[in-house]
Amino acid sequence: MSETNTVPVRKKRIYSGIQPSGMLTLGNYLGALKNWVAMQEEYDGIYGVMDLHAITVRQEPAKLRQQIYTTCALLLAIGLDPAKSILMVQSFVPAHAELAWILGCYTQFGELSRMTQFKDKSQKHPENINAGLFTYPALMAADILLYQADLVPVGADQKQHLEITRDIAVRMNNLYSGLFTVPDPYIPPAGARVMSLQDPAKKMSKSDENVNAWVAILDKPEDVMRKFKRAVTDSEARVCVGEGKDGVNNLIGIYAAVTGRTAQQIEAEFEGKGYGDFKTAVGEAVVETLRPVREAYDRLIADKGYLMSVYKEGSERAARLAARTLAKVRKKVGFVLEDK
Repeated sequence: MSETNTVPVRKKRIYSGIQPSGMLTLGNYLGALKNWVAMQEEYDGIYGVMDLHAITVRQEPAKLRQQIYTTCALLLAIGLDPAKSILMVQSFVPAHAELAWILGCYTQFGELSRMTQFKDKSQKHPENINAGLFTYPALMAADILLYQADLVPVGADQKQHLEITRDIAVRMNNLYSGLFTVPDPYIPPAGARVMSLQDPAKKMSKSDENVNAWVAILDKPEDVMRKFKRAVTDSEARVCVGEGKDGVNNLIGIYAAVTGRTAQQIEAEFEGKGYGDFKTAVGEAVVETLRPVREAYDRLIADKGYLMSVYKEGSERAARLAARTLAKVRKKVGFVLEDK
């Protein structure tokens, strides 16, 4: 009886990154990071700490360095496994910056000037409208295209960046055939969109000046409870999904995300109960969801040598993949290749 050789099916490659620009929030965790962990079995994942992107806004060097360590520790604490995914630091792989320059030469000024993030950040930081802020999309395109990523997880605020990445890839493929994989957006099956606890018409953001508007992943339990107890609701005092109930809708969405219950089950659970009971229950559920992350983080951040060994090894693996793409790009655009 002859044996049949089966060729293993290559997993699709997924790429995503997060800036070390401050404390990560419950919104970051439920909306993105939790999904990264869930995707580890199905996809070939590469996840980056994007420190080059962070300096488009002025940073205090010591604070930025600490935030890089914090973000590295958090990605491990939430459950990303360096044996299953590549975890890397952007600046550890110089190919990101080199490819960004090349892609910038194939990106039109008009395309960059239409990017909403450039407009938004220019308004927020009028004293520092720098060239890096303007050419940021070329670096983001390099991040993705270096690894021939099939998929990129995107939220509503990132769709424009993926669109320009796809445009650049198609343009260069038309000039130099077969250069890049054109990435598709990855829309998670049930991503939670977490809104501000004080202004539920806005997305939860760590840049919000009202500290009660957002919950950090590493907030102490008493701080989490205080913020949820102060969360904005409405005058109806009924736990149900509905129009004009943005605050309650947000709390129901958060509770559903951390408990796995449906909105209908939550409405039934709190039938006849007031908002005080509901907000306490949401806060307690969030505290318990974040507890193992916080405990793992405390262990990891205490051993920076281990942290850097994980990310150095991951970045070396990433650099080997990036080198293949960069060599192909250099050859296609006409550079003289170095003799090895």
